[in-house]
Amino acid sequence: MDYRYLGRSGLKVSTLTMGTMTFGGSEKVGRTPQAEATRQIDLCLDHGINLLDTANVYNAGVSEEMIGVALSENGRRQKALIATKVRFRMGDGPNDVGLSRHHIVAQAEASLKRLKTDVIDLYQVHEWDGMTPIEETMEALDTLVKQGKVRYIGCSNYSGWHITKALAAADKNHGQRFISQQIHYTLHSREAEYELVPISQDQGLGILIWSPLAGGLLSGKYRRDGGPESGRHVGGSREPPVPDWDKLYDIVDVIVAIAEERGVSGAQVALAWALGRPGVTSVIIGGRSEAQFKDNLAAADLKLSAEERQKLDAVSRPPLLYPYWHQTFTANDRLGPADQDLLSTYVEDFKRG
Repeated sequence: MDYRYLGRSGLKVSTLTMGTMTFGGSEKVGRTPQAEATRQIDLCLDHGINLLDTANVYNAGVSEEMIGVALSENGRRQKALIATKVRFRMGDGPNDVGLSRHHIVAQAEASLKRLKTDVIDLYQVHEWDGMTPIEETMEALDTLVKQGKVRYIGCSNYSGWHITKALAAADKNHGQRFISQQIHYTLHSREAEYELVPISQDQGLGILIWSPLAGGLLSGKYRRDGGPESGRHVGGSREPPVPDWDKLYDIVDVIVAIAEERGVSGAQVALAWALGRPGVTSVIIGGRSEAQFKDNLAAADLKLSAEERQKLDAVSRPPLLYPYWHQTFTANDRLGPADQDLLSTYVEDFKRG
């Protein structure tokens, strides 16, 4: 297992992160009982994973509770970093949702109790709240860090301008900045390359990827001629949306071809691609079973060749939106490093005519 600095911080995290949404959940996402959750955590820790990701909203706090039970035994807490989140509704009251100071502080205290710990290593705002002043949100997070209840802060599912506004508010008050963002970024969904990857490169944010297999769609199990009998998408999941199934299957065809040639699973190929993208710190893996975790863990050691990456990049390359196609034509003489990650191949195509 390799370890990378999380953004512009001194914190090193494993290139694979353990996701825990299935803990104590429903049949739709996976109903993992406590004993199995503990075994899965031990498996991941034994393979070098040092970051566990959860959220207060995952199964109404049950995921956090199960992590707390698993890590409170035999010194496991000292081996793991815990990342959790706040934003979504956790009660019936008018203030039981959002990113107000009231909700952030109350939920941080509740998460600490459920996790049976004194500190949250990475506290992430789970989604944008356009009704709360960003200054209030950032000040509340800064206070939690100063109180020693939170060590680092991050965001998730923000747009580029949301991140810019949050960082500006933090800088204005000399407060804590986000060191990471958790985003959806896969071979199927590369929209993050327009704004989120460049701003991470420019502002020193580490990237954590959630659902790197697109809910199993990139595992190689879903094909044009059919798919598995059970799974998230069989149950009607809308994440991620699939506007073009033919393109998805074109991507899966390339994944499967590489996987068969290398003697590995399609999931490992898709995960290895994500791990090699610019700015990516860690990829969050999950599973309904120990076997799925073991397969995903093997992706940490899979190194794709330049030719394999070129094939995957080509079949999944997103179309250029404005203003990027215009920049490709007229700004290609003065593109910075953060611009190059998105535009370099398009510029090459433009120059070739």
